[in-house]
Amino acid sequence: MSQFLSLIGWAFLPGSIYYGLTVRAGDPKPASGSPRYTSHRNTIHILVVATYLLYTIYEAHYDLRSAPSFYTELGIPVTAVDRDIKSRFRRLAALHHPDKMGAAAGGGGTADGSAAFFIHLKTASDTLQDAAKRYAYERFGPSMLAWTTCTTVRDFVTHGVVYNLLPYYGIAAATVYVFGLLGYMDFATFWRWLLLVALCLLELTVATRPTFPAPLLALNTVLTRVAGLPPYLPFELVHLARKVTLTVYIALSQMGPLVLAQIDPHADKAVDNEQKALDDSLLRLEGLTRQMDADAARLIDMELTPFKGDADMAAKMRTKMREWLINNTIRSDPMVKDALGNSFKKRRSDAPAGAKGNR
Repeated sequence: MSQFLSLIGWAFLPGSIYYGLTVRAGDPKPASGSPRYTSHRNTIHILVVATYLLYTIYEAHYDLRSAPSFYTELGIPVTAVDRDIKSRFRRLAALHHPDKMGAAAGGGGTADGSAAFFIHLKTASDTLQDAAKRYAYERFGPSMLAWTTCTTVRDFVTHGVVYNLLPYYGIAAATVYVFGLLGYMDFATFWRWLLLVALCLLELTVATRPTFPAPLLALNTVLTRVAGLPPYLPFELVHLARKVTLTVYIALSQMGPLVLAQIDPHADKAVDNEQKALDDSLLRLEGLTRQMDADAARLIDMELTPFKGDADMAAKMRTKMREWLINNTIRSDPMVKDALGNSFKKRRSDAPAGAKGNR
């Protein structure tokens, strides 16, 4: 992995390999900072990120294949019935029973490992022979072995949905929302939410339907007939789908704007034009505000023009205007109105019968 990451870092240097493949010998390379150079840098970025993301999907597939399921450990197909499971377990028990392996090892240290492996095979056999546990194992994986309080299919499905699916997608939705507010997921916001909802519906379908979903059947057909690999179980499909969804999210963030710019070179210009139009509108609004302030000041000067030569009258006008502003502000205050109303009401309630006015 570290070598792959170092390769990614090296790829972002001036692309000698890229130009060696795309520019003919003797032709000039684009100058740094030119539109063609920027386009080539974006292409290199897209190729490197896409390669890494494809590698992460392959890595997830490799991890799933490296962790064998109960079916592969017992050496039986997914469609095996109880009789086939019992027969296969008897054969494996004859080979891996702790007593036999301990005697063959002469009391060596391999006996403990054989006992643990035998217990694991016994757990796998018992799980697949129980209809409810087999259903739960195929949908939720080995973690269902810890759900000791569940005995029926309904119990397993309820536990898996309430304690696994709902918390996972609650946290996922909150994360997408918060990152959107912070501006990290502005690009393709609708498609991000749609992908998250589709993944949630896929997991609900996998958990609640007695048969394997159609996407899993199609994928297993390709794996078994074309690649010759063991089929995926539903919980493995869910794990892979989550990994692919996360990969697509990263691709939308890292590659989406660049791909859009490569497809539509005028996209950035359209954004710049929109920002410029907004700035122009703000400048016009600021100019109108200044003009209104100037008009208001001019009107006030016109109203005070008759009193400019009379200092006493101008002083009286200022005093009257100050008092009017203060009184008008105080009287319009809701708290002052409420206090005055309560005071008038109290005065009238204490007045004798027949009295007029207030005390």
